[in-house]
Amino acid sequence: MNIEAETFITVQFYDLDPMNIVWHGNYIKYLEAARCDLLAKIGYDYDSMREDKIAYPIANMELKFIKSCVFNQKLRVVSKLEEIEPCMIIKYIIFDADTGEKLFKAKSMQICVDTSTGESVYSAPKRLKDKLACCNL
Repeated sequence: MNIEAETFITVQFYDLDPMNIVWHGNYIKYLEAARCDLLAKIGYDYDSMREDKIAYPIANMELKFIKSCVFNQKLRVVSKLEEIEPCMIIKYIIFDADTGEKLFKAKSMQICVDTSTGESVYSAPKRLKDKLACCNL
């Protein structure tokens, strides 16, 4: 599976810590923006999940901080869907949008959950599979 999306972010002042670099927790916010763009590209977003009565909460995240991001820096976040069964795995790389320098990388694992029962589901929803199949993805 090789589905990618790009998200562009400009580092805002309110994302900085007292050291004038992006506070480590804000990288998660950047990943969420990228994940939303990736899901929108596939055509299966959070509204689709809600309609299918499922959710994909984060079960695990791996984060690798390579170089600090700074105020007003332009970032390019590349998100890539790696797997959808038995869980959704997405990899991310954040680059400086101007220089191409790699600044950060991450991986998220999300488990499909039936929202009516709260139980884990180990197969992807049919609508998600259909979206990926019809696009030859």
